[in-house]
Amino acid sequence: MRIGIGYDIHPFAGGRSLILGGVDIPHPQGLAGHSDADALAHAVADAVLGALGLGDIGRHFPDTDPAWAGADSIGLLARVADHMQQAGYRIGNVDAVIIAQAPKMAPHVAAMQNNLAQTLGCAPEQVNVKATTHERLGTLGRGEGIAVQAVCLLTEK
Repeated sequence: MRIGIGYDIHPFAGGRSLILGGVDIPHPQGLAGHSDADALAHAVADAVLGALGLGDIGRHFPDTDPAWAGADSIGLLARVADHMQQAGYRIGNVDAVIIAQAPKMAPHVAAMQNNLAQTLGCAPEQVNVKATTHERLGTLGRGEGIAVQAVCLLTEK
């Protein structure tokens, strides 16, 4: 078994869609980033890469490379899942928490879990996504962006 953790944070930006876990969430602003800025997919990818001992998504998909501009982060996670499978591992479970003052995430959690599970090649029951606010404290509490923490357990095939 191998365990990895991931973390990602992005500020809000106008003129972009808010994408988390591959789900387009209705909100006046999206997240700023080189790719589609899907902080949930990024944190999960970092957790899987960490469990594999392969660094982070910045090493594999650097924001200095124009090839990744506007990239679909679920597609990037699929590439990470390929690394996982080639290394002889599969998902034991993934647990992630979205930290956002707004919008409400509960209506979208099931779709996020399904997207992540499908991308990672596991059952939706092996992926848990939850959300919390930052109790109006600090940058996240003022609604300036969204952060995500994730952990995953990999098991040998």
